[in-house]
Amino acid sequence: MSVFREVKSHLVLLWKYFKFNLAASMEYRAMFITQVLGMALNNSVFIIFWYMIFKNTGSIGNYGFKDIMFIWAVSSSAYGIAHIIFGNCAYLGDQIQKGELDVYLLQPKNPLFSILASRTIISAWGDFLYGYTIMLVFFSFSFFNILLFSFLVVSGGVIFVTVFSISESLTFFMGSSRSIAQMIREFLISFSIYPESIFGDKIRWLFYTLLPAGFISFVPKEIFMNSCYILILLLLAADVVFIFLNSLVFNMGLKRYESGNLIGTRL
Repeated sequence: MSVFREVKSHLVLLWKYFKFNLAASMEYRAMFITQVLGMALNNSVFIIFWYMIFKNTGSIGNYGFKDIMFIWAVSSSAYGIAHIIFGNCAYLGDQIQKGELDVYLLQPKNPLFSILASRTIISAWGDFLYGYTIMLVFFSFSFFNILLFSFLVVSGGVIFVTVFSISESLTFFMGSSRSIAQMIREFLISFSIYPESIFGDKIRWLFYTLLPAGFISFVPKEIFMNSCYILILLLLAADVVFIFLNSLVFNMGLKRYESGNLIGTRL
């Protein structure tokens, strides 16, 4: 029961962070709408890009046009939900370097959870909505499909958050991990939106280990497009493993943390 209460209390905290961040974002509605639409339109250009490619080639590495649309949809929405709810996953390193974690360490909740949930990225709404729009336009609409797609999006979002957070937590050990974290982010995003089969066998192992794009796009594609529902267990296992690794690396690094001696409060 104590575990259940702990999970419930963190979900309540997450909901409060979400409402606060959304309210803060909506304070400037014109900017909010502009950033969301701008990101969605930017992503939409790639639909035309891929359509023209497949119109001339037919397929790429056993991937058809709808296969590409799916991995774009699920990876975009996963990236979006990750940065809507846990927007600080890409800024954790800066706070570590500046010694700004003190206020979170004084809170009764898990400090890593609070840090990650304390910020939202407005443009991520564009990514999130873009993925669902592709889903509704190119795939049959049904409650089951939407439910399954949403599960795959959340699962992929967990991978994005944990991998980004782990790369940022390297700041504890390196002084600054900005360049490495940026490289990991770019590689993970890039690998998740292109057909797995175009990459050589010598590097594809990366997609399920150090740069787990396979759990964001490729495994979900098999589940959704080919009804390989048994692979859902693999996604759940991957999420648990990366959540554990994220917590492990952060807590190990926290032992090396040096406070910035800042006095502040968070509401």
